[in-house]
This record gives sequence, C-alpha cells and structure tokens, in this order.
Amino acid sequence: MLVGRKSFWRQLQASFFRLLCLIPTGFPVRSVDMQRATDNITVRQGDTAIIRCYVDDKASKVAWLNRSNIIFAGEDKWSLDPRVDLVTKGQLEYSLRIQKVDVYDEGSYTCSIQTKQQPKPSLVYLIVQVPANIYKMSEDMTVNEGSNVTLSCLATGRPDPLITWRLLNPSAEPLDGEEYLDIIGITRTQAGRYECKASNDVATPDVKYVNVIVNYPPTIKKTQSAEAQLGRAGALGCEATAVPTPEFEWFRDEKRLSNAQGLNIQVLGTYTILTISSVTEEDYGKYTCVASNRLGVQNSSVFLYRPGTGRDINGSACVSQSPWLLLASIACLLLQC
Repeated sequence: MLVGRKSFWRQLQASFFRLLCLIPTGFPVRSVDMQRATDNITVRQGDTAIIRCYVDDKASKVAWLNRSNIIFAGEDKWSLDPRVDLVTKGQLEYSLRIQKVDVYDEGSYTCSIQTKQQPKPSLVYLIVQVPANIYKMSEDMTVNEGSNVTLSCLATGRPDPLITWRLLNPSAEPLDGEEYLDIIGITRTQAGRYECKASNDVATPDVKYVNVIVNYPPTIKKTQSAEAQLGRAGALGCEATAVPTPEFEWFRDEKRLSNAQGLNIQVLGTYTILTISSVTEEDYGKYTCVASNRLGVQNSSVFLYRPGTGRDINGSACVSQSPWLLLASIACLLLQC
C-alpha cells in the first residue's frame, strides 16, 4: 500500500538527513551516473551542471533534494531558482539541470526514488571550480638601490591557485615567491618588469605585471681623451650610467665650463661631449667630467693632447678618439648646436 503524500515527504526528509553523514569530501573528479550510491560531479563556474538520475517503471514517486531543501517533488518545482529545471525522457530519466553554476550551488544533491518496496535514494556531491583570478597586484614602483621590496599578487580560485613569479629579463627564470615576493637589498640588475601568474588548471592562467624602477647613483663607465692639432676641432667624451638619468658638467682646473665662444657641451642621454672648435695652445691639458643625480656624484678626468704626444703629464696613455665621438662633434659644429 502506498504511503500518503505528507507521510512520504517526512520519510524522505528523514532519510535525507541520515544520508548527510555519508557526503564525500574529496573524491577524484569524474563524470557521475546517479545509478551509483554516491559520487562527485565537477563543473566550472558559469557552466551548466546536469546531475543525472534514472528510474524504472516501478517507481511511484521521485524527488530531488539539496541539503535540507526539496527542489522538485515529481514534476512540481519547489525551488524558486529560475536556473534549475528537470531533464526528463519519458519515465526513465529524472535528471536535475542547473544553469550558470556558482559557488553557492556546491553541496550534496539527492535523487530519492520511492518504489512499492522501499525508498532508493542516490547521493551526489557537486563541486564547483572557479578559474584563477588575480584581484590585487602591486602597482608600479620606484625604489632606491639597497632597499627591501615586497611585491604582492593576491588571487582567488577553486581549487586554490598556484602563484609563480618571473623577472622578465633575458633569462626570465622563476623566482622564489608565492602571494608575496620579497627582494632583500634590491640591486640595479633586479629592475624591470615582474610577471605574476595564477593558475589552477580550471582555465587559462591569469597573468599580471608590475614594473620596478631602481634608482642608483652615477657610475662613469667610459671616458674619451683625444689628440687635436692647433686650429682644428677637438672633442672629449664621457659616458655614465645612473637612474635617474645623470646630469653632466665639465670643468677645466677649478673652472666650470659652459657653452661659450669656441666651446660646446652636448648631452646625449647618458653621454656628454665637450667640443673645442679651434684648439689653441692653452686648451691642451686635463678636463674633468662630472656626472650627478640626487643619489650621488662621480667625476673622471680626460685629456686633450698635442698631436704625437698621446700622454698626459703623469705619463698615462692616451685613448684614441672613437669614431662616434668624432662624428658627433663634427655634426654638432656643422649644425652649430
């Protein structure tokens, strides 16, 4: 004899609560068939989940439950969620479809089949995966060499995403760091574009970037002395590296030189050229190039030699005038820069 409607639902809910103790918490991901007693189904956030349930012609009543709530009782929909409906094929399939799945849909679902003999509940656990998403990233920054720097990259996802870092220099090797990348005593070689990647194999990894500029004081890396004949042009050169870009000054003995009749100072980024348009006897000797920025200053000496000497008063060898320096100085004179 069939039980009454109210009695049936009371028995159904009581059976459901007993089944809650059997909910799995971490089985391997695979497709599910509700003919199994318990299983997992894994769906990506935003996709459609179909939790299948098959019945036979001996079933008198069927229902879907989620946790303690009835979703469907037979063909009657108890849920107010418009994303949820039934997939039926005659009397053999009684599957539950959830469109645009979200994380709050995760949990246990029960297909309860009431036959003339006894209830036959089947339980499945719906797992919702969420693609990795970087929601907070350090902004571009400028720091001084030797400072301690922390870069942050915070991401969400299910399962929890793996965070990896790279400095996009020519090698682009992975760096040791997760949500936070600590750089102790940063150097100028560690300046550049840093890449943070968050991945959990649900979808394409999320990638974001942060630029780190490292300030450091000037270092004069190259100077250029020269030989020049009387009445001809002579050019002296000086190259320095620094961040911010250095400012240059030229000195003869203790006197600061400036653009004046017969002299021209040209700055080309990290290079500076001092050109003497018509060399006189008094122009031979030592000159000082000074490079500075707000972090420091450095200077170096260069020499203008008489032809054939190639040595200063201390006997140091002269470095031949390079083609770039000569061309730059000639161009400057022709253009009267």
